[in-house]
Amino acid sequence: MKKFLLALLLPSALLAQPGPGYWQQEVKYTMDIDFDVAKHQFSGKQELLYTNNSPDTLNEVFYHLYFNAFQPGSMMDVRSRNIVDPDKRVGDRISKLSKEEIGYHKINMLKQNGQQVNFQVTETVMKVELAEPILPGSTATFSIDFESQVPVQIRRSGRNNKEGIDYTMTQWYPKMAMYDEDGWHPDPYVGREFYADFGTFDVNISIQDNFVLGGTGTLTNSEGIWEAKKEKRGITTHEMVRSKTEKRLWKFHAENVHDFAWAADPDYIYKSTVGPDGLQLNFYYLKDYKETWEQLPEHTVELFTLMNKSFGKYAYPQFSVIQGGDGGMEYPMCTMLKGTGKLEGLVGVTVHEAVHNWYYGMLASNENQYPWMDEGFTSFAEAEVLHTMGFEEAENPHGGAYRGNAYMFAKGIEEPLSTPADYFAVNKAYSISAYSRGEMFVSQMRFIVGEEAFSRGMHRYFNAWKFKHPDPKDFIRIMEKESGMQLDWYLNFWMNTNKTQDYAIKEVKSVDRGVVQVELERIGEMPMPVDITFILNDGTEMVYTIPLVSMFGSKEGMNALKPWPWTSPTYTLHTDIVASSVKEVIIDRKQETADLNRKNDNYETASAE
Repeated sequence: MKKFLLALLLPSALLAQPGPGYWQQEVKYTMDIDFDVAKHQFSGKQELLYTNNSPDTLNEVFYHLYFNAFQPGSMMDVRSRNIVDPDKRVGDRISKLSKEEIGYHKINMLKQNGQQVNFQVTETVMKVELAEPILPGSTATFSIDFESQVPVQIRRSGRNNKEGIDYTMTQWYPKMAMYDEDGWHPDPYVGREFYADFGTFDVNISIQDNFVLGGTGTLTNSEGIWEAKKEKRGITTHEMVRSKTEKRLWKFHAENVHDFAWAADPDYIYKSTVGPDGLQLNFYYLKDYKETWEQLPEHTVELFTLMNKSFGKYAYPQFSVIQGGDGGMEYPMCTMLKGTGKLEGLVGVTVHEAVHNWYYGMLASNENQYPWMDEGFTSFAEAEVLHTMGFEEAENPHGGAYRGNAYMFAKGIEEPLSTPADYFAVNKAYSISAYSRGEMFVSQMRFIVGEEAFSRGMHRYFNAWKFKHPDPKDFIRIMEKESGMQLDWYLNFWMNTNKTQDYAIKEVKSVDRGVVQVELERIGEMPMPVDITFILNDGTEMVYTIPLVSMFGSKEGMNALKPWPWTSPTYTLHTDIVASSVKEVIIDRKQETADLNRKNDNYETASAE
């Protein structure tokens, strides 16, 4: 195994915890679901204990009704049919759904503390006028009776996907919207990301007795459902206990999660293995895909071992890899993903979706406002893990992200990273921004602060902000504490502007006493520290770093030169290196920055006058 790029370093004793004014709301869901597979419908009773930990008095609340997006004329449908590059999985499919194929939530009753309340449903959001205000520090009980229909599988949720999975039950229940220091976030479901409160879920699902279920949480009545039949090479095969009734009841419990997802199919094979620290890893798939899925457990154990070591310990008792959905999608304690493809691809998507449980799951930033804080951090860790596992052989496992960024600017479709997820003009720009530019944000942070400070910072960030919804400033503050630098300039340039990076070697010459002098030029508008390598004729390499004045510091373990003010377009680098001994001068030899023109980063001194 290759040496892992991020060594395990203990977090600092004093974590940069949220301040004394920090708060977050708390939810506790109890749901009883009666499922009718013949009609693809279910009825539900939901009780929600909602604790208002904010300093504000609440006179209204909002719920998400996600299944309503899968109706002709919905915002998701209209957006997909009008954007220049629609998601091919959606296209115009929603507009063609029949009455029996659409999704919906019908609210039959809604009470607050036993009192009937008025509500209004608009698209995928329900606004509720409270019977009485929810005061700071108090808890309200909401009771809902509802009926829902599962849509034909189009995006994430649905029935009968292309691989034959009966039900992928995601974004499937009335869900309280997020309220934080910025107020309510009743974002209509147009196709992108999610943001919700942490809490506890107790979900009881009654469904035809031949169906196999897997998802978020722990199955609390597993003894009456599953029997372990055999074990081979650490993999346990499970078989269902015969049911004495037409329907079987599945009881799930989950804590410290902000969503609950599940999938169901009568033909699922269910196997499990034990991961690091006793973690239960579950696998649900169809027999047609067993050739690759039977090889997946050992790689899943390795990925959780590496993530625990290098980014922070997984906090839940189980994780389930489930065949379902329309590609790959993350949910607390589980992922829904397609089963097709070669082993390498299956491992890759499993790693990506599992890593989401760190950044989407346990950290849970506002994905609608900062999708890159989930997708980008996840993509960074995914590349590091796959590189260590031997599935990514490139010297720089993040090279694809840098190429994607260059492509976006070449096409002229870039938008600031601060653009909310649903508001990007084209899907391609969203994908590159959230995934590639988000990944580059993390990768360049390591370049700026250095390997050891970065590793300490990533651990500290996870441990300090786990279950607390951090925003970009919270990450920056952590990295400032670990590196001793000022880093707000980096966040502001990278997140709020489209300014690009391009540094160039303008001239290399011999000056007094025959030493080499280098003239550097900043062509792009975004400032960055510069690493410059001198390769001597005998093969020796000498590396210097030029920090920015704005950093008020430099990374550890490097020969640091005089800082470069961002207001100065040029910089003169003086050395004690004999000019005649220099073979080559290179800016950013490891290509760790988003420099868009590599042609002016290299100077072969043999061609100099």
